[in-house]
Amino acid sequence: MILSISGVVLLAVIVFLFCRKDGLKASHAAICCLFGFYLAGTAIAPSITAGGHSLASLLGGIKL
Repeated sequence: MILSISGVVLLAVIVFLFCRKDGLKASHAAICCLFGFYLAGTAIAPSITAGGHSLASLLGGIKL
């Protein structure tokens, strides 16, 4: 649960920065949010979640 909340916060910050700095319009951001919302209800959602978890564990395992 903590991973998904921090992921949502990270993505929200990225979208905010795109809106402020790179000219992403609010309507485009809303469409991206709706796309993600509807994508979460499809059959591919578990694969996307598993990919996100494996990427997070890969990044968490990097020692600097």
